[in-house]
Parts: sequence; C-alpha cells; structure tokens
Amino acid sequence: MIKTATFAIVHFSVAFTVTYLLTGSWVLGGVIALTEPAVNTVAYFFHEKAWERVKRRQDLTAGQPDTGQPVAGQST
Repeated sequence: MIKTATFAIVHFSVAFTVTYLLTGSWVLGGVIALTEPAVNTVAYFFHEKAWERVKRRQDLTAGQPDTGQPVAGQST
C-alpha cells in the first residue's frame, strides 16, 4: 500500500508540475493534477477489460476452455 501511495504522490506531482510549467497557472496545475489520474483510472479499467477479451480469444483459438477466470500467475 505504501508503494501505491508514493506512486500516487509522484503521479500528482508530475501532472501538476508539467501543467504549471506549460501554463504558469497554479490553479490549472491543481485541476489537472486531480483530474488526470481519475480519468487515467477509468481508462485503465477499460484497457484491462480489452486485454481480458484478447486473452479469452487467444485461449479459444488455442483450444483451451474459457473458464472466465484469470490464468494462474497472470495479473488482472
């Protein structure tokens, strides 16, 4: 959990710093730093769903039964 929290801090800091350097606006930097990770989280959810679908199709093509469960050792 500590790794996740520190990554979130890095992510917010980078988003804020890049926006501030590009615009010179503290307010816009703050808004982007809070909005971008939220949007990224939603995008990641759909990205994972798409890859699950690809994996299921590969398994079916290879003749493996589709159990709907993750393969052992595969992160979701």
